[in-house]
Amino acid sequence: MATPPVLPQLPTNFEANPPPMGPTPPQQPPGTDMTGICFRDQLWLNTYPLDRNLVFDYFALSPFYDWTCNNEQLRSQSIHPLDLSHLLKMTGTEYMLSEVMEPHLFVFRKQKRDSAEKVTPMLTYYVLDGSIYQAPQLCSVFAARVGRALYYISKAFGTAASKLEKIGYVDSENEGAASESKTGKEVIDFKEVKRIDLILASLQRKVTFDISDQNVWSCNKR
Repeated sequence: MATPPVLPQLPTNFEANPPPMGPTPPQQPPGTDMTGICFRDQLWLNTYPLDRNLVFDYFALSPFYDWTCNNEQLRSQSIHPLDLSHLLKMTGTEYMLSEVMEPHLFVFRKQKRDSAEKVTPMLTYYVLDGSIYQAPQLCSVFAARVGRALYYISKAFGTAASKLEKIGYVDSENEGAASESKTGKEVIDFKEVKRIDLILASLQRKVTFDISDQNVWSCNKR
């Protein structure tokens, strides 16, 4: 089976600028946060098929690859880098192909092997339609989600507080207007009562009533 050359190449990025002339700057050491980097080598993809046999060679071209891993030792011995029978006998950093959906998705798990049974997961990378990414860590995902939730909760409380202030201001205005209206009504009603009393008193002076009629009028007045 023919395998593609495994010489290291400079990482390419969808949004990367052309490399400047002069010495090549040092690459970021693998294991750090490189979630903002996307690697893609279109020339390699146009030359070789992307399947489970060659995807590791393609992944090794990316800046995510750790050249000190156990898989690289197997490659130097012309052994397939994902041969589990050899990896189980080694200790140190290694890459495992954990999920495969040819030819669109390949998931690599970087882990530290202490023995054949004991491994410690470190980072996860995935190849999606030829583009390689570092998957964010679970704590980073939770922190981002919690931060976003707190932002929207704080924003909601701010909006609710501003609306409550407006409602309280309108209610105070309504209460003031209602009290003024009520006071005005009471003044108008009091004037009407006084005017009626004056009319009745005037009629009382002008009209002579019988005693019985006067008694009835007196009772009605009480």
